[in-house]
Amino acid sequence: ETCRQDHGGENLMKAWVYIDHFKGEAVAASWEAIGAAKALGGDVTAVLLGAGAEALANAAFEYGADEVVLGDDSALADFRVENYATALSALVSNATPNLLLFPTTSRGRELAGMVAIDLNTGVLVDVVAMELDGEKVVATRPIYAGKLLEKTVCNASPQIVTLRGRAFAKPEATAGATGTITKVDVNAGDEKSTVEGYAEAGGGVSLTDAGVIVSGGRGVSNNPNLTAPDGMSDEEAEVWRAQQGFALITDLASTLGAAVGASRAAVDANYIPYANQVGQTGKVVSPDLYIANGISGAIQHIAGMRNSKVIVAINKDADAPIFKSARYGVVGDLFEIVPALNEAMKAKLGK
Repeated sequence: ETCRQDHGGENLMKAWVYIDHFKGEAVAASWEAIGAAKALGGDVTAVLLGAGAEALANAAFEYGADEVVLGDDSALADFRVENYATALSALVSNATPNLLLFPTTSRGRELAGMVAIDLNTGVLVDVVAMELDGEKVVATRPIYAGKLLEKTVCNASPQIVTLRGRAFAKPEATAGATGTITKVDVNAGDEKSTVEGYAEAGGGVSLTDAGVIVSGGRGVSNNPNLTAPDGMSDEEAEVWRAQQGFALITDLASTLGAAVGASRAAVDANYIPYANQVGQTGKVVSPDLYIANGISGAIQHIAGMRNSKVIVAINKDADAPIFKSARYGVVGDLFEIVPALNEAMKAKLGK
């Protein structure tokens, strides 16, 4: 294995941070990664790849990067992991940084894995804390569905780490900060795939970036006061009732400026798209506030949101496992409580 629990050595010298971006907007977790790298000491280099990527260089400096390595090339106009991996692997191989950080996004995870293969090294994934032991980064990451935390290191070089979003503080931006931009020619390799277009998976606040998340589970379909339109099958009626329940969830989320989440049970039942799933097989989130409505609290769901700073559970079943993880629990009918909570929040926020 290239990564195992063992550490020792000299001070870390050089850290690179890959800036994940899409349509001219950087993922907030990329700036968090710069802050995490700066906390280890030494200079930090931000890596920007893509067509028109230079526009993000100033932002990288404002969030603490000392240097930007810029591969601005039309061949990288669309994210195709094989081309980005070829380009990034070549740059890292030439510059030999000790540490390469990625945000744990879908693009970041995929790219980190392919670069690790190219460079014959390993990846420490979904890391929530880092410290230095000589030249080795000792990374803390959750294991066993988040029930335990493991400290581990990567003995190969470069050390590649993906950082969980919102696990590290986003640095305060310093307006007007500058640094060195190093423009490089990139070798993106042959085009093995093409991008035909993009489709919006869902509007609203991003789950992974959200400070507040309002989620619904299987219980959102159990409103006893709703009668489905005539002609629906039992399955269609269940989905229709769930959609009305999720409308309440969405209204509260809109009031709070929050993202809308869901349990796997709700996704599997076709109540809401997969993009909204929170859990071990969905998105792992770390908001300041997580409001769970009609969610029983299956282990895989808890694994995806247990790092929320404050968890509020609303469920009519007083024995629901979700209450063991919640700081605040409300035993009652979500179809009465959620609208009342929404009105109270509107009054509090002046909406």
